[in-house]
Amino acid sequence: MRPSLVRRIATAAAGARYEDFSPEVVAKLKLCLLDFLACAFEARDLPWSRRAAVMAAREPGAATVLATGVGATVEAAAFANAVAGHGLVREDMHAGSVSHLGVVVLPALLALSERDTVHGCDFIAAAVVGYEAGARFGRALITPDFARFFRPTGFTGPIAAACAGSRLVSCDPDLCANAIALAANTASGLNQWPHEGSDDMFFHPGFAARNAVTAVALAELGVAASDGALDGPAGLLTAYLGGKPAPEIALFDGAPELLAVYNKPVPACNFAQTPCQSALAAVGRQPPAPDRIRAIRVAASYAAVRYPGCDFSGPFRTRLQAKMSIQFGVAAALRYGKVAESNYAALNDPEVMRLIGLVTLAADDEFTAAFPARQGARVEIETVDGALLRQTLADVVPATEAQIRARFRDAAGDALSPSRAAKIEGFVEELERAPSVGALPRLMASAALDRRTANSQARN
Repeated sequence: MRPSLVRRIATAAAGARYEDFSPEVVAKLKLCLLDFLACAFEARDLPWSRRAAVMAAREPGAATVLATGVGATVEAAAFANAVAGHGLVREDMHAGSVSHLGVVVLPALLALSERDTVHGCDFIAAAVVGYEAGARFGRALITPDFARFFRPTGFTGPIAAACAGSRLVSCDPDLCANAIALAANTASGLNQWPHEGSDDMFFHPGFAARNAVTAVALAELGVAASDGALDGPAGLLTAYLGGKPAPEIALFDGAPELLAVYNKPVPACNFAQTPCQSALAAVGRQPPAPDRIRAIRVAASYAAVRYPGCDFSGPFRTRLQAKMSIQFGVAAALRYGKVAESNYAALNDPEVMRLIGLVTLAADDEFTAAFPARQGARVEIETVDGALLRQTLADVVPATEAQIRARFRDAAGDALSPSRAAKIEGFVEELERAPSVGALPRLMASAALDRRTANSQARN
């Protein structure tokens, strides 16, 4: 009898080694880790990050809540750090699974690395495995119609992080299989939040990371979970595929999925990125005054138009609603001549709202056929004097390595100190040589405590 899908994934995951991966894959993982840390630092004072940190502090332990100095249990630290990493809506993105895998995999692995001595090579291998498993599983499960109701990261995240975490702590396929199967039981997350602009979204990666770490711990204790948790008669894929047979999922069947992950250039929904970039490219260096614009036509993939919250013209109650809306993103880009966090500060800017009223959004067959390999968009801007400004981008333009490093240095330098940021960046750069990756989050904890002490002394 053929092994179950859980067993096949577990065998591939447990057998993965650092030496299996090219320098390009290793470099990509390091960049994603830096970007995750940058997002967590920059979001540390946002309401959802603060609340997650308060929750974590109620469970004292040896794991680190990033940039706070708070010690928490492994599970609680994974939860809080995942929430903070997701807090800006600028986390890394895997379009094929419509998932943010880094904000689940990386905080889970960092927390586990403080529990046990973990060599950098094993951390890298485990992280690549996590991205791979979550991406492959997501490609099999997530469709635009699925995402109308369920949050993709809430379903792919537990599988990804449990696969990564079990590979980190053991190369035993049985332990990995049990962790994956247990994590499959925790897959969850509804997509009602875009309709209301509520905070649910920020906690989905936190739940996924915490549940994955718990699944790994239970598997270590010898819990025997269902082999058919994914493709059995009542398994996760069977339940959500509506009677369709579970597709084949094979890890590393082709280029590693990590190479298909891109780092967002701006803090907004994945599906709003290319339309905003197209709008700015259309107007070039001499944009028309906003009051000279008569019509704005935007075309994107069916997946982009149908994702909850993306086709929304207001009214906007929260910044999150604005970050999800393609109409708001394009209008604000034309209003301010850029796409930045500041674009989303004034939700009722009269000029932005007027431009939103001029936007029509439609799904384009060509962009739909190219998705998810490419995320294309087209923007046409008609002026009152009859000029037509038009730009098509075949794919999103990701943040460059230089941009990612610059924003890490800014965020970490502000949260900790420039010297501590340099130490952290150096640690990540030499990650494969680290005898214990647990020293990385502890660098952040000690710096935060140093800052607290200095502030306290200054007040006294």
